[in-house]
Amino acid sequence: MIQFQQVSLQRGHNILLEQADLTLHSGWKVGLVGANGAGKSSLFKLLLGELHCDNGDLELPGGLRISHMAQEVPTSDRSALDYVLDGDYKLRSIQQELAKAEADHDMNRLGELHAELDNHNGYSAESRAAQLLAGLGFSHNDITRSVKEFSGGWRIRLNLAQALMCPSDLLLLDEPTNHLDLDATIWLEQWLRQYPGMLILISHDRDFLDNVVSHITHIEHNKLNLYKGGYSAFEIQRADRLAQQQSAFEKQQQRIGEIENFVRRFRAKATKAKQAQSRIKELERMEKIAPAHIDSPFSFKFCSADKMSSPLLTLYDAQCGYDDSVILDKTSLTLTPGARIGLLGPNGAGKSTLVKSLVGDLELCNGERHESDNLQIGYFAQHQLEALDMAASPLLHIKRISPKASEQEIRDFLGSFGFIGDRALEPVDNFSGGEKARVALSMIAWQKPNLLLMDEPTNHLDLEVRHALTLALQSFEGVLILVSHDRHLLRNTVDEFLLVANGKVEEFKGDLDDYQSWLLEQKRLEQKSEAEAFAPAATEEKKTLSAAERKEQKRLAAERRNQLRPLKKQLEKLEKAMEKQHEQLDEIETALSDSSIYEEQNKDKLKTLLQQQAELKQQAEQTEEEWMEQQEALEALEEELGEL
Repeated sequence: MIQFQQVSLQRGHNILLEQADLTLHSGWKVGLVGANGAGKSSLFKLLLGELHCDNGDLELPGGLRISHMAQEVPTSDRSALDYVLDGDYKLRSIQQELAKAEADHDMNRLGELHAELDNHNGYSAESRAAQLLAGLGFSHNDITRSVKEFSGGWRIRLNLAQALMCPSDLLLLDEPTNHLDLDATIWLEQWLRQYPGMLILISHDRDFLDNVVSHITHIEHNKLNLYKGGYSAFEIQRADRLAQQQSAFEKQQQRIGEIENFVRRFRAKATKAKQAQSRIKELERMEKIAPAHIDSPFSFKFCSADKMSSPLLTLYDAQCGYDDSVILDKTSLTLTPGARIGLLGPNGAGKSTLVKSLVGDLELCNGERHESDNLQIGYFAQHQLEALDMAASPLLHIKRISPKASEQEIRDFLGSFGFIGDRALEPVDNFSGGEKARVALSMIAWQKPNLLLMDEPTNHLDLEVRHALTLALQSFEGVLILVSHDRHLLRNTVDEFLLVANGKVEEFKGDLDDYQSWLLEQKRLEQKSEAEAFAPAATEEKKTLSAAERKEQKRLAAERRNQLRPLKKQLEKLEKAMEKQHEQLDEIETALSDSSIYEEQNKDKLKTLLQQQAELKQQAEQTEEEWMEQQEALEALEEELGEL
């Protein structure tokens, strides 16, 4: 258990915590949220002992093993595998002592150390480290490359892998998904759900928080406020408090009106696609949570160009790639006004290559690209921040685009992006990553594009800006192409998905849950392919089987069939349990959709419903995980039976 008792913390003139109380229990998974500068990183430093309370007490259990994700980017000559293994300090200590004992020919000590290594699971360490690297998107060849060969984003992935490798009771992760693609984000989500210790997570990815954490700690007004459930539950609970304030209520109604207008415009074609229906449901939920963001300083929009042609842009039989290396072959795509497309696909499959080819930054290896006379592109690249002039202010960046625009007009516009007063005149060199990203977004919005191509626009953006970006993209009237690991943004802004994989671009007929299933199937096929590559030629063996061996085969086959029956019964039982849990969740969500539940007299009932919702979600996840395990066991037995 970790306890903050009347803790006060001040950095310079900024008071971060003032007589704050908080109790966190072993095994909890906690999301830490709050405005930029509220003190999230400082709280991590308190836990790590790098800062100390000005007043009050912070109590940590004795012998607590803490692992945290380093933010600095190393330039080591060590291999990626060795760098990750370095995260297990105990393992490295045992290995050093083993080397010394071997050099001293101390056989007794060697025996003790090998037993200690076995108890520490040291013999499987390299395998576990390789699995971490694979899950985070590193190829088999990458694990032998030196750390300094990787780019900054990939080095941060190495820092994450190193933190996960370290045996710990408390895991501190600060924005772990910032440099991950969707595939790696989903893998990390699953890994963290299985983590047995306490997790404290700073993240601006609301779906990631919803799927991982059991509690939210919100730093607000120098206090630590604890909420049960994920980020969506936190929004509802906080919105309930804010909605009781009259001034806040007026802003809430304005925000809900914007969402309702979008739903009315979109509902007519909601039956055309599964993901469209999912998005409508998500928007309906947003009507309840919108008040949680009424105090947001961001209210920007993406206004489309006045003139629009159809089609705006066309690729025909295109080969996309670099020099003689073709990444995507025979790609045809027609973009017409109103198209809202999300790009899915494994890391390195060619999503960014396709976007660059659409923009025209990357010449086609072959094929045709046609753009209309009225095409106006707004492009947010993964490395957009590097293109900013660090010595120039946000106002000067806009002034260079439109020299005739008045300073007041630009100031009013930049105010919607949170650059108020003198902040609009300061050089961006001193800005945070999130502020620089807002400058880049403001430059795109100012130019009124009719085609928006956005490649991971949420990197560095906090939850409030992501919420504002979601609303801005919802109301955008032009064509949208979006690559993002933020599933909430994808669900709420795109109508259809394209799958970029295996050198092709194809329509993906499904939603993000279906895509997650597709990823699992691809991984299973890869593992099967690898196993077959090293397996002996079974057909040759069967040719030489004796009568006795064939009889033994039949016996084994019968034994396998007997083993299948209880597995199938267990699967049926779990399927019924999942169906019942989902029915109960639907009933709770229906109750939560009733606006009267948020009135003061129903406060206790609301808390009970939210608690039941969180518990049911956890039970449903556990049931689903058990179902998947049983299903995998069943498939493995069926495969063995087929081989016999």
